[in-house]
Amino acid sequence: MTETLATNPSDLPADVDVSPPRQGRLPWFGPLLRRLHFYAGLLVGPFILVAATSGALYALTPALEQVVYEHELHAPVTDARLSLAEQIEIAQQEVGEAGVLTAVRPAPEPGNTTRVMFAQDGLGPSESRAIFVDPGTGEVRGDLVTYGSSGSLPLRTWISNLHRSLHLGDPGRLYSELAASWLGIVVTAGLVLWINRLRASRRKADKRRRTGYRRVLSWHTTVGALVVLGALFLSATGITWSQYGGANFGDLRAAVGWATPALDTSLTGAGGDEGGGHSHGGHDSAGPTGPVNPATFDAVLAIAQRINVDAPEIEITPPAEPGTAWVVKENKRSFPTAGDSVAIDGATMQVTDRSDFAELPLIAKLSSWGIALHMGVMFGLTNQLVLFVLALGIGSMVVLGYTMWWRRRPTREPRGRGGPPPARGALRGAPWWGLGIVAVVAVGVGLFLPLVGYTSLGFLVLDTVIGLRAARTRPPAPVTT
Repeated sequence: MTETLATNPSDLPADVDVSPPRQGRLPWFGPLLRRLHFYAGLLVGPFILVAATSGALYALTPALEQVVYEHELHAPVTDARLSLAEQIEIAQQEVGEAGVLTAVRPAPEPGNTTRVMFAQDGLGPSESRAIFVDPGTGEVRGDLVTYGSSGSLPLRTWISNLHRSLHLGDPGRLYSELAASWLGIVVTAGLVLWINRLRASRRKADKRRRTGYRRVLSWHTTVGALVVLGALFLSATGITWSQYGGANFGDLRAAVGWATPALDTSLTGAGGDEGGGHSHGGHDSAGPTGPVNPATFDAVLAIAQRINVDAPEIEITPPAEPGTAWVVKENKRSFPTAGDSVAIDGATMQVTDRSDFAELPLIAKLSSWGIALHMGVMFGLTNQLVLFVLALGIGSMVVLGYTMWWRRRPTREPRGRGGPPPARGALRGAPWWGLGIVAVVAVGVGLFLPLVGYTSLGFLVLDTVIGLRAARTRPPAPVTT
């Protein structure tokens, strides 16, 4: 005898599809993205959450620096103005024999201090000891350690290292690269799933009340739709700073001719050309070999200002070694960006090379603008507030995703177990060309972003183990007669 069970569709849960099965091949791309989005969000979510939280803090640091280090960065406005040489000599007296003069950043405008930077024992890579001098009175306003080309002060440096490496050095940078690499993939998959969900809800005229899981899902998708473009931007620009993906990006730029041209500071065989040309006559200058003369800073600045350096924020760097030139460069990263630079022979005061931001390749300009936006300095406080809200949105997406996973947990299972993953077997219904596209994309992304490739293999192994375990523990199907 065969038993037939009649089920009323109205008695089924709201999220069960009771529509008649479609004829032909089953959909596969949407279920594949759903499974990818689930596993990536579940396993990489903590890294993205930490990166978003620390990134929200970092977004506000340019403004916080102006408050925390107001005494060091600012000075009373006076009519008097000391020469750079006089300011440098004051800073050298403050440092004594402990430091070697490496760069000077003149006060960009009245009310700011001049930053005289030194190298000395005990500093880390890319760190300098900065003496802040009042350009009007010569008062030493501060003595701090700065970091990198941005000249970040201790507060921003600490938060930056938290965001970039969790203060664990190069091994810690793997966390931020993992977060940046997967963020773009997760939000792209989520965007496609959101679009598919909108289409399905319109076809079915879904008017069910949003409570519990569905309400959280609605919040998750709404926040995701609002931050998707910003998240993709942060992912792309973050990858350019990463260890492995960033190196691949740099190699790609160099291969296609998109790399930023480097200013040539070599003096061997370089001819003088105050107009900024690239003459190569018989001049062979060894450059300075002793201590840097502070008066030379005023001279090379005057020459650079006649050539192409006209932004208020500049840095003057003496020769790092014999046979190299002085460099004067603009470092104004706010809008409009200024990045011109010039190399000057300290012995002859002739211009040996120049670089103009306006003539850089478009990709080089986009890279510079992208970095400035990511750091929150392109449009000042507005840029920083947008980044802060964006980072909070990304973090809340992760929290809402975990909330959905927890709400979907089986109520009869032991506590601590979350919801089950989406159904398996999406690729079984894929056509041959679909399998080929998935394979090519997976290999390409894995090669360009190695951490994505390694973790994808880890996801695959984990998913296989879970599937085998579920198959062994699944009860046998009931026998019908």
